[in-house]
Amino acid sequence: MPEKRRSFLPRRSVEERLAGSVGALVLALLLGMLLIQLIGLDGPSAYNAMLLGAFGNKSAIGETIIKMTPLILTGLSFALANRCGLINIGAEGQLYVGGLTAVAVALYVPGLPIWLHLPLAIIAGFVGGGVWGMIAGLLKVRFGANEMITTIMLNYIGNYLVNYMVSIAMIDPAGTLQQTARMPKTAQLPILLTGTRIHLGIVVALLCIFIYYFFLWKMRSGFETRVVGLNAEAARYAGINDKKKTVLAMFMAGGFAGLAGMSEILGVQLRMYQNFSPGYGFDGIAVALLGVNSPVGILLSSLLFGALRAGSNLMQMTAQVPAAMIYIIQSLVIMFVVGSQFLPQLQQRRAIRREAKGDQ
Repeated sequence: MPEKRRSFLPRRSVEERLAGSVGALVLALLLGMLLIQLIGLDGPSAYNAMLLGAFGNKSAIGETIIKMTPLILTGLSFALANRCGLINIGAEGQLYVGGLTAVAVALYVPGLPIWLHLPLAIIAGFVGGGVWGMIAGLLKVRFGANEMITTIMLNYIGNYLVNYMVSIAMIDPAGTLQQTARMPKTAQLPILLTGTRIHLGIVVALLCIFIYYFFLWKMRSGFETRVVGLNAEAARYAGINDKKKTVLAMFMAGGFAGLAGMSEILGVQLRMYQNFSPGYGFDGIAVALLGVNSPVGILLSSLLFGALRAGSNLMQMTAQVPAAMIYIIQSLVIMFVVGSQFLPQLQQRRAIRREAKGDQ
């Protein structure tokens, strides 16, 4: 009896997946240009205006960088959880809670010098978001709750919690709007480049990219986290406590997202108000997917999405293209990138099925 053949198709490398993402990105941008042409506008001129709005001068570059800062952090949030085999849809809620805890320290721990007050507020943002993410991790390991469902539900709770706090408990006593008082100078992220709004948050975000890399590829705990993500059952046989790794991954993922909320409040808005995030938590999913969960990929994809957000205003003003077209382009990028990641898997499955039929 002939020996049955087995398909051992190699896993695609990060470089191959990044190449697929780049190809998908180019196709999505070309399709976006075609859509602009179909509504009767000049696609090349619109893209040129978008590039000028994102990189045309020092101020434009600054706006791109402050837009990419929270995207780096929310992208890391999704990517770290995903490395542990988890799907964290809750970066938006973790962002809100992280912003809330950072604001609480900024406003209600007064009288400290900036070298102490600002680090405490930053740490509070990480811990607040981390605890919010850890709740979903604990629910998963204790009750088997699906983290996709729990993180989505926690998004709503985090958002409404912030709405309550800025409307009642933490409302600015000197005003009538639903917002907190202005952040004290000692808790504001300093501006790094005169003439722009680039603040210290970008340094925090870049440091988090390094932490993400160092944890996953240089530390034993990070290696075990990746093993759990690849095969939880095999990890258990190897003596790895997959439950602890799940909780740790969700805590760190939530902490990264919490830092995104902290940077947005302490570096840009300087007050907390309702719905202060324009969807950074959800855009972070696209950033991680486009960057295939790699440190460099997340950095580059956050730059792309930051440029799309920063350049949309000038594109709207000069080329008369609706700013909503940016969201359409972003959606196209996500769909094409996700498709580029799953297509090889579908091809793999079909090849295995064909071989199985041939062996019968």
